[in-house]
Amino acid sequence: MIRNGGQLLVESLMALGATKSFGVPGESYLAVLDALHDTAGKLDYVLCRNEGGASFMAAAYGKLTGTPGICMVTRGPGATNASIGVHTAMQDSAPMILFVGQVGTDMKGREAFQEVDYKAVFGTMVKWAVEIDLVERIPEILSRAWTVALSGRPGPVVIALPEDMLTSLTSAAPLTGPVEITEAEPAASAMTRLRDMLAGAERPLILYGGCNWRDAGTAPMQRFAEASDIPVVSVFRYQDQFDNHSPVFCGEAGVGMTPSVKKLIAEADVIVAVNNRFGENSTDGYTLLDVPQPKQKIIHVHASDIEIGKVYRPALGIQAGPNAFAAALGALEPVKGNWAAWRKTGRDAYEAGFELPDLPSPVDMGKVCALLRDKLPEDFILTNGAGNFTVWPGKFFHYGPAARLLAPQSGAMGYGLPAAVAAKVACPERTVICFAGDGDFQMNCQELASAMQAGAQPIVLVLNNGIYGTIRAHQERHYPARVSGTTMENPDFVTLAKAYDFHAERVETTEDFAAAFDRALASKTGALLELNISPEALTPRQTLSQMREAALAARKEPA
Repeated sequence: MIRNGGQLLVESLMALGATKSFGVPGESYLAVLDALHDTAGKLDYVLCRNEGGASFMAAAYGKLTGTPGICMVTRGPGATNASIGVHTAMQDSAPMILFVGQVGTDMKGREAFQEVDYKAVFGTMVKWAVEIDLVERIPEILSRAWTVALSGRPGPVVIALPEDMLTSLTSAAPLTGPVEITEAEPAASAMTRLRDMLAGAERPLILYGGCNWRDAGTAPMQRFAEASDIPVVSVFRYQDQFDNHSPVFCGEAGVGMTPSVKKLIAEADVIVAVNNRFGENSTDGYTLLDVPQPKQKIIHVHASDIEIGKVYRPALGIQAGPNAFAAALGALEPVKGNWAAWRKTGRDAYEAGFELPDLPSPVDMGKVCALLRDKLPEDFILTNGAGNFTVWPGKFFHYGPAARLLAPQSGAMGYGLPAAVAAKVACPERTVICFAGDGDFQMNCQELASAMQAGAQPIVLVLNNGIYGTIRAHQERHYPARVSGTTMENPDFVTLAKAYDFHAERVETTEDFAAAFDRALASKTGALLELNISPEALTPRQTLSQMREAALAARKEPA
């Protein structure tokens, strides 16, 4: 059978198991769009409004499902717009493949219209960047890209598709089935050594991360930790991968790290780091552990040999997949030690963190989160982008085994809404809630149209305080009373959302929220609730005025 490159690509993607793709159309990959004409219900194309939104959706889809999120964009501006989602997928270790239209092979190197050197542009932010010049090599390169995106430390791959290659005809056969990648299992001798090190510890800790956990996930690790009474801490924005109701779960090592979590990491003498790449946020700027030789003995477990020892020298390195390692850990005999009180102190501090004073805001987010904790089903999905508002989904929800959090380790604004749309595409039956600040929301609010068209409309909570809160906080701490560039004049968010066929209303007070949220849950076309938030309530425990006053007082202190 004779096919063009576009048909060969789409048929091979379906054989690998792709069922959803996200993109913005372009003339550089018309042959692919034409091939997608006949795949509705098998490989759907979710039409997006900006390539940045499309790439965020693909990154979130990969993070949620564990299969590569597929994004398709045109050359030049389309590719550069999409780069934000690629960078996010890399920092999240989320599998993703970005297909980018390319100028014809006969024009390359001349700075043709919208020409970009994709290997140069994306080479440092992806696992692999490649261009397919011969149509016959589509199955080969696509199979490799799928494997690269999933194996070791998962991440994004970029594939450039020259326009003339896609229209070329070939008798090459498409791929015929999915790729099955079995995780590397830890050596028995390594597990024996690990258990001996834990048995000899005085204050052991498990620090885990990563998004490529499967169904059983961390459950075997939880059983071992509970039987051994070892505290468990997640890295930045991966608390959803462990049952937060467990008595051994003690919180998240990330932005706004609590003193209790810092204390656990700093005082631990043996740390089992599972699927953790030791990022800046999970180490408090690389201060909690000395680089490169920590005082703590590190047992670093990772599927990628490149990650083991990349920042910190481990006392023991174990190259193994996270799920395979968790299963092996769960099969070990528990260890016993005198650290129960230490673990309990960490857990008590975590639970106490949910207790908040009344906040100086018409809508009190502490009370809103308390209501949501009681009302949401067990399999809720929360998403967020970046800003001070992310403290609410990040620090004030218990994530059980079925709940998920889609939040970017890259700290990218605008991720939350596209991620929520992707979650509704992947799991239309689940309750999906996007937390967004007013600034964060406006980074990608046009994707409400994508949600409307795809029938994938989440509930969006817009926390409107009229400022870029994170930057305002930094201003008040470092340049008190000198506000510059952080006050916003916002549109009517309710009218905007209604234009996209969302149920929408403004919530003026805390007391109004419960009924408004019930109406949002009942809506068949998603909902947007604009919450009236005071700029003073910038953080759960310190007001904007208190930040300013503390900074001004510090300036007056004698040297």
